[in-house]
Amino acid sequence: MSKSRLVNMVNMLQKAHDGHYAVAHININNLEWIKAVLSAAQETNSPVILGVSEGAAKYMCGFRNVVDMVNNVLDTMNITQPVALHLDHGSFDGAKAALAAGFSSVMYDGSHLPFDENIKETQIIIDLAHEQNASVEAEVGAIGGEEDGKKSGGELADVEQCRKISQLPLACLAAGIGNVHGIYPADWTGLNFERLKAIHDATHNIPLVLHGGTGIPDEMVQKAISMGVSKVNVNTECQLVFAEAIRAYIETGKDQNTKAKGFDPRKLLKPGTEAIKNKCIEKFKVFGSLGKA
Repeated sequence: MSKSRLVNMVNMLQKAHDGHYAVAHININNLEWIKAVLSAAQETNSPVILGVSEGAAKYMCGFRNVVDMVNNVLDTMNITQPVALHLDHGSFDGAKAALAAGFSSVMYDGSHLPFDENIKETQIIIDLAHEQNASVEAEVGAIGGEEDGKKSGGELADVEQCRKISQLPLACLAAGIGNVHGIYPADWTGLNFERLKAIHDATHNIPLVLHGGTGIPDEMVQKAISMGVSKVNVNTECQLVFAEAIRAYIETGKDQNTKAKGFDPRKLLKPGTEAIKNKCIEKFKVFGSLGKA
């Protein structure tokens, strides 16, 4: 295989921060996801971050297989846009393993630890990452909802803790501002923009990350971007449109058309793949990253 074409997040996020737009972080779950997201990025000249949770990496047979798949698809599809392969909500051991496998970026999520331990372990991951020109995202104040079985009620990050951790050489910082993973509950009160402003002011303009991008109203996301958010994570929304499109294909009986081989998995999964691609393009427009590669 040829040399990796992956890049880290530093330049793409700093450019986004300076340009007041955000780069989409789209979680991938299989080959269809990879192809759909990269097609959307290439067609719209948008930078993109492929996010991989530890659970998704296990499903795809390990970090090294994910790296090989993504690099091969980049070559085969001749993708020319900046693409980062990023571990999402990584554990300490998971972040080390992802870096060893060739990920160009990792998130070390030490938000569940005492703050001093979070700082200490984040610095270790940064040192390892910088040895191979990879970037690191840290987190302060756990994001609400559930990610790979880890649950949180959705906290507001402590501003002083954000200031302290931002002194590390991070690519970006995830800080809880009332956002949650997954589908938002009916009683959700929205993002806390007062806390977002305080965090951005205290962290010396480090690019900030908005996790749980699915379900936040577009105008709220765009306001957050205008206030320093430079990376927005999307996962659940792509899963929902993927399932919806495949359900429609099956409910109309196309999979039972034996003459056209409608049961062929390449045909069965195609509507879902197209739905992911279209959802990505929609998000690129909302985040302002179209044509910014």
